Amino acid sequence: MSSPDTLARLEATIAQRLGADPASSYVAKLNARGLGKIAQKLGEEATETVIAALTENREALVGEVADLVFHLMVLLGAKGVPLAEVLAELDRREGVSGIAEKAARPQD
Repeated sequence: MSSPDTLARLEATIAQRLGADPASSYVAKLNARGLGKIAQKLGEEATETVIAALTENREALVGEVADLVFHLMVLLGAKGVPLAEVLAELDRREGVSGIAEKAARPQD
């Protein structure tokens, strides 16, 4: 059974495994291959999530979303961005219209 601490436990596990032996840890193996490979895997999982949402059943979608979240957490770990920072940004946006929030962003 999951709990609100699931993502915190996953973040801690990923942090612990980033520097592990790539022969014994998938997280370490991804990290050893570099940020580009981690980003590529995240993109692959995002694509698989979209495909599952459009063509698969609920169980397949749940599995793909779990893979997507996992790889997103690996990317955050590799970049040294704590999940708390992402959650704080979501908290900041709460109650703000998505249209208004996007309009308030600096224009490039």
